[in-house]
Amino acid sequence: MRRKGDQMEDSATLIAMETKPDSNYGTIAKDAPVQPRDRNVFSDGSTRVDFVLVWEEPHSPEKEESSGVSPAHRKWREEFLSRLRRCGLLQEQRQVVQPKKRICFVLLSAPWSVLCYYAEEISLRVPLQIVNTPNPNWSEQMLQKLSIPNLMMQDVPNPPPDYYTCQFRTNKLQRFLGSEDTETFFKTTQRHQVLYEILARTPYGSVKKGRVGIDRLLNEQVFTAAYPLHEGGFQLPTPPVPPQSLGLRQILYAHWAQWTCWRRYQPLDHIREYFGEKIALYFAWLGFYTGWLLPASFVGTLVFLIGFWLMATDVPAKEVCDSGNGFIMCPLCNICSHWNYSSICVTYKAGLLFDNGGTVFLSVFMSLWAVTFLEYWKRTCSTLSHRWDCSEFMDIEERPRPEFTAMAPMTMRNPVTGAEEPYFPENKRMNRTLTGCMVILIMVVVVLMFLIAIILYRTILSIIIYKSHNTFFSVSAGRIASISGSVLNLLVILMLSRVYTLLAHILTRWEMHRTQTKYEDMFILKVFIFQFVNFYSSPVYIAFFKGRFVGYPGNYHTLFGVRNEDCGAGGCLIELAQELLVIMVGKQLINNIQEFISPKVMAWWQKRKMSPRLKQVEREEMQNGEKEMKEELKKEVKEEVKEAEEVFPWEVDYQLLACEGLFSEYLEMVIQFGFITIFVAACPLAPLFALINNWVEIRLDAQKFVTEYRRPVVERAQDIGIWLPILQFITHMAVLSNAFLIAFTSSFLPRLYYRYTRDSSLSGFINFTLATSPHNYNQQNQNTSCRYRGFRDENGEYLPEYFHLLAIRLSFVIVFEHVVFFIGRLIDMMVPDIPEEVEMKIKREHYMAKEALAENQSLGKIIPGEDVLSSELRKRGSKPSPPQSDSPPPNLKEIPEESDTPGSC
Repeated sequence: MRRKGDQMEDSATLIAMETKPDSNYGTIAKDAPVQPRDRNVFSDGSTRVDFVLVWEEPHSPEKEESSGVSPAHRKWREEFLSRLRRCGLLQEQRQVVQPKKRICFVLLSAPWSVLCYYAEEISLRVPLQIVNTPNPNWSEQMLQKLSIPNLMMQDVPNPPPDYYTCQFRTNKLQRFLGSEDTETFFKTTQRHQVLYEILARTPYGSVKKGRVGIDRLLNEQVFTAAYPLHEGGFQLPTPPVPPQSLGLRQILYAHWAQWTCWRRYQPLDHIREYFGEKIALYFAWLGFYTGWLLPASFVGTLVFLIGFWLMATDVPAKEVCDSGNGFIMCPLCNICSHWNYSSICVTYKAGLLFDNGGTVFLSVFMSLWAVTFLEYWKRTCSTLSHRWDCSEFMDIEERPRPEFTAMAPMTMRNPVTGAEEPYFPENKRMNRTLTGCMVILIMVVVVLMFLIAIILYRTILSIIIYKSHNTFFSVSAGRIASISGSVLNLLVILMLSRVYTLLAHILTRWEMHRTQTKYEDMFILKVFIFQFVNFYSSPVYIAFFKGRFVGYPGNYHTLFGVRNEDCGAGGCLIELAQELLVIMVGKQLINNIQEFISPKVMAWWQKRKMSPRLKQVEREEMQNGEKEMKEELKKEVKEEVKEAEEVFPWEVDYQLLACEGLFSEYLEMVIQFGFITIFVAACPLAPLFALINNWVEIRLDAQKFVTEYRRPVVERAQDIGIWLPILQFITHMAVLSNAFLIAFTSSFLPRLYYRYTRDSSLSGFINFTLATSPHNYNQQNQNTSCRYRGFRDENGEYLPEYFHLLAIRLSFVIVFEHVVFFIGRLIDMMVPDIPEEVEMKIKREHYMAKEALAENQSLGKIIPGEDVLSSELRKRGSKPSPPQSDSPPPNLKEIPEESDTPGSC
């Protein structure tokens, strides 16, 4: 197989590394202990299995027709496998016979020539030189400086080495490390990438009709599964063996997926080596986020504990509890009776746990925390993406999605590649996108309708409970209605989330986006917009709208004939804290239980369908006296019975669940990030609950990927994608939300105003915040006056203090958000996105790649066998600069295009 014309092998040498046969690094596994026998091989015992295709079919053609299996499927499948053979892939077919069906496995392997051709085609990166620079993280460095033992450190065996790399070129093969061993030169994950590339671009019918690629075949159910194999089992060997003898999957299970690893660093390099950069970056972000939650949860818990001290020392709280019959409050509903303000003594004190001066500091702290967290994540991400060879990763010109190819009404010549590709008119896509936006607005209106329904439910339920004349329930009617409303709201949120996710899939497919990246970005954006409204609408209502439009005694406002909902006896902030805890913690509990139980139940069902194997087939045939089994089936059974005791790796992996991707995992964490930043002023304990949840979440996700999911095809990624702009949007919203929470919902500013204008000890503050009912209302209620929260006179008109406080509140919002945004901007400017040492490594790697692929023999002989980067950084200027070549750069010539396309094989 030749690469775009005849490639002449040049005589140029790599930058002279002075390598010797005994010191040449070669392959990753050169010095590793003897590993267990590799079972991911063909029947010859040596050809590696790189990918597996699976389909199920009945035993006989008659049953096949009755079961609804299309003859076209068999034709497409045969054509697809035939084209794969013409591409150069090796194939071997295996079968598992069951009572009602036959499961067929096609094992695929790519020979060396195919690997080299496609490795160059998809720009795989291969090693030039090993890097010995350590990679400590920020917490490890900090603990070392403080001389504190690092309890999070763990010794994970067989750490994957780090390399300087460059893009693979077949005619430069001898210049890359390990090129003498063709079996191990390409990593297992790189072989998977090559196989998936071939599978994704191979047609099985008319290209004009979009019959191209394994994805379309899976959608058409021609194949039931396509997956690479796990590298052995995850269970640790029962007779203990040296840790270095464990397989990579066993290492991940022992040092990552087990619950005992909850306080240990994640082995990110091992995760990347096994699952690829995209999944590794998710776990890197999740671990980084969890680590940053430690200071946030500490500060939040400290602010919460300060509330206990304020409960005992707060002067207004003592006034409430000691007021007796001093403050007779107006009824909270039309049929309710008057009540004493002193009856809410406990509730008022409980509110101080969430509403105290510390919440202002916590709001500023969390706003700056969010900005700093994202800035330092950018640095960490840039370090990881460079270490994992993704710092300059750009999506190769993406092929159209199979569904787009199949449904596009016309074709158009690609201006980049010149190939004829499916095309969907932009004006039609715009119309569909606008229609999708209208559907989103309709769903948002549905959410608001449910919100109004829950508001009415709380009001009506409290009236019903009060009318029951049950002393025990009547006293807590408002609290019961509030808590039950929060639980009901959570159930509605979860139900609408599932409905809209399915709807978003349908809308995004209908919009006909050409590439998978564009499809995923639009899908994520749709779901996030809806989930943002879905999860945060109720807390926003309680924080900023509840109790604002009640009116005053004698002039109450109504909604659908029902008096507008007022804040409970303890104020709106404690209700907001209750709502946040129910939604956030309840959602986390339900999700974790679902993630723990659901995969196990689904895996059990999958294994149960696979369980009636060969010997059981024979036993059932004998018991039922069936003697009409065809000779072909008898031979298959006899051959398979010999191997019935051994279950092959492709069968074991077929029993596992298909990997569902990272969308739901990211969405869960992003929604949580919103709860702990947007509403942290109302619930200081939110970061603590998030921290506990994330410790559990990491282990649950690790167990799913290591033990319950089929191995996904690795995907390269430079960062976490569109989720980073979403997190930045939430951070900005958090600043505004906390500013308005403190200004309009908390009692911080009224207390501050009273302290500086009336009494610094806050004596008389309760009377200051209560207004007296108007005369006309008193005449309607047996000339009994009552008090209510507000700054109004006896005619119901606003007092000057109300306007003074309004000006202070608006000024506070402006000052707060300007100060926080200014400091956040300073942090953004002071913290570079890419660390200096990473920039040096990138420049170093660019230089090495240029020298390695240069045509001039005189270039080079400047790189010693050891890594000199760290020493040059430590002794900057102490060494002379490397000698430069006097030769001019070689003249580059354009490689002629070949006539046939690689996808036509």
